[in-house]
This record gives sequence, structure tokens and C-alpha cells, in this order.
Amino acid sequence: MVDIDIIDSVLKKFQTAPRQPKYLGKPEYAHLKERNKQIFLSSAWYKAHESYDRVVSYQESMTDGKQYFVCSLPYQVSIKENLLMREEVQDEMAEKTFNEIKWEMEMNAQFWGSNLNSFFHYDELQKNRKLTKVYYPKDVTDYLNDKDLIIPKKTVGEIRVVSADIAMMKGNQNDASCFTVARLIPTKNGYERHIVYMETIEGGHTTTQTMRIRQLFYDFMCDYIVLDTFSSGMGIFDQLTEHKTDPLRGTEYPALTCMNDERLAERCVYQNAPKVIYSIRASAQLNSEIATNFKDNLRRGTIKLPVNEGETDDLLNSIKGYSELPAEIRLLFRMPYIQTTLMVNEVLNLESDINDAGMVRLKEVSGSRKDRYTSISYLSFFASELEIKNRKKKQTVNPAQLFMFKKPKLEY
Repeated sequence: MVDIDIIDSVLKKFQTAPRQPKYLGKPEYAHLKERNKQIFLSSAWYKAHESYDRVVSYQESMTDGKQYFVCSLPYQVSIKENLLMREEVQDEMAEKTFNEIKWEMEMNAQFWGSNLNSFFHYDELQKNRKLTKVYYPKDVTDYLNDKDLIIPKKTVGEIRVVSADIAMMKGNQNDASCFTVARLIPTKNGYERHIVYMETIEGGHTTTQTMRIRQLFYDFMCDYIVLDTFSSGMGIFDQLTEHKTDPLRGTEYPALTCMNDERLAERCVYQNAPKVIYSIRASAQLNSEIATNFKDNLRRGTIKLPVNEGETDDLLNSIKGYSELPAEIRLLFRMPYIQTTLMVNEVLNLESDINDAGMVRLKEVSGSRKDRYTSISYLSFFASELEIKNRKKKQTVNPAQLFMFKKPKLEY
């Protein structure tokens, strides 16, 4: 969206006087003088943007009888006037990357934003979309030979985490598995959570999803796995506690085990398995804490998100060989940005209910989902748990070392 203040500033310079053709100087045509007009033509956007306030203001002026006019022209008008084919619309809406909220804004002329029951707000998320560069797993970077795609070594005190929210049933519109990877960068106050990758899988066998978690864990040189071990996640956990060989990569992955639940840790038969899995078995109380933690970190700016996918064209085109790739492969390089937008829309769609005990309960509206929110909010909560554990050490060292957590030794 263009800055409306800039548009107004430009327009005012052209509206210092109305049109003055010579015929208006004749008395018989004096009544034909007209005010200058401003015409704005745009797709809708988020309600938090100033354009929405302008639309509301103009609508009120129009209904008050002033010389203002506002209308919306959704995609149905184009179909009716034979400017757009119904089959094209149906095909686009059936695509896996279809973004319902983006469609509502761009094609259905609907401004989108928080409702009265929303717990999160657009500006809380949008202000944190600052990361221009994301990381890619090996199966994506293998398409190009560019040194800039190589995942860099960790900085001093940096921790990397992959967080997984698990779903099993393919075809369930409201449920999918989501894997989020973050760099935890130490500061004097804790960790900045840099979200560098996100992907989703709609359903999938336990073995397939476990292998994907292992691939991401080692591709990104991660230190920890955050896993919802309730229900479907339990099968994933059990497979992570076993030695496995990746049939596609030929890589042998060692057994891993739980770091925060001894009963779960005992399910692993390998005594020396690294304790890197942080188990979350969410209760109503814990879900409330996770929601408020996520909101607090958004407000404090400690969660850094990838920028909007519309801002990445120059960056991606600068990658050697990117422009020659097939469209479906180029899409893989855009997906972390697209997934972030889908996460933002998903979070804005969550409605909140606060009970008498002050606990927050979040629920998705009909037809929506919250797997991306769950994955990223669990990750942020885990980072906060590391912060608390480090503070308890009461170390008096420099800020770069303060939040260095003793990590298990892993070979990548």
C-alpha cells in the first residue's frame, strides 16, 4: 500500500485552484465551475492501515450528503461482465498456496483485521517483519550453487531450534503439521527470536514427519527440538528416540531424547542419547501462558519475522540461477515468506476468551487453523524458559555470554 500522506501532499500541490478554461469567464457558463476531484483506486488491505480509516471517513461523508462517493467492486462483478472466467477463480481457490485472507482483500474488496474478540493485533505482528534473509534446507539449496545460500555457522551464544506442531489426518482443512526454525540470538535481556524458516505438511505418516524433523534439525545445525508430545506428537517422539537412516539422503541419524520430562526420557533405550527434545503437553493454564508470552514478545520486538513476500523480488532475483528455475521451484524459495504471511493471517483470525481465573483461551474461527501459531508460539515459550534458566545461574559475565546455555554435543 502507498503512503496516503504522501499522496495527499502531492495532490494538494495540484489542487490549489480549480480548472479555469476561458469559457467559464462568460456569465452564461459561470455556473459550470467544478471542484477538483480526487480518485483513489486500490485493493483493500488490513484494517490497521490508514487507508481503512479513509474509507470509513469517506463513507460517513457520503451518507451525510456531502460530495463523496465510495464503492467496492469484488471479483463477482468481473465474472458477470465476462472480464474474468469462473473456472479461473475456482482453479486459483483450489491451489495449495491459496491464501483466503489475501483473496478477500485483493479480490473480494474486504478490509481485514482484528475483531472485538481478537487477542493479537496486526501492528504487533507487522512491526516485527524485518528479516530480509531466510534459511533454506538442503533439498531447496541443492537446486542452486550459490554460496549465499549456505547456512552460516552460529554466532557466539546463538542457539537454533526447530519447533513442530503435529497433525496426521490429510485433507482436514483445519489441521496441518507445521515446522518452524529459529535462531535465538543472545542479548543483555534474553534472546531475540529470529524466525528463519517455516513449512507445513498436510497430514503424513509418522515416519515421514519424523524424518522431516530430523532433516531440518541437522540441515540448520539445531540444538533443540520443541515438540507437542500430546496425542499425535507422541508417535513422533518415540521415533526420534530411535536410530534411523534417511532412505533418500543415506544419512544416519542418532537417537535423541527428552530434556524436561524424565518419564519421557526413560522411553529412550539409549543411555547416552542427547537430551535435546523439549516436550510440551499443553493444558489450559499452559496454553494461556504461551499465548500471553507470545503477545508480550511481539510487543517487545524480540520476535523477528521475515518480510512480506512482495518485498523479496530483488533479493531472490539476485541469487545466481534463480530466474532460470521452473516456477514451482522458485516458489520453494518464496515459501518461508509466504508461510509467514499465512501465519500472520492465522494469528489475526484467533478469537480469545478470558475466563474468571484470568486464563486466555484461543480458538480459530470456522474454516481457519492455528498450526503455524502453535508452532511459533511454542518455540517462543521455549526461548523464554531458557532465559529463566539462565537468569537463575546468576552469572556475572558480559552480555554476549550471559545467555549461553550449556548445549549437548552434536555432530552435524
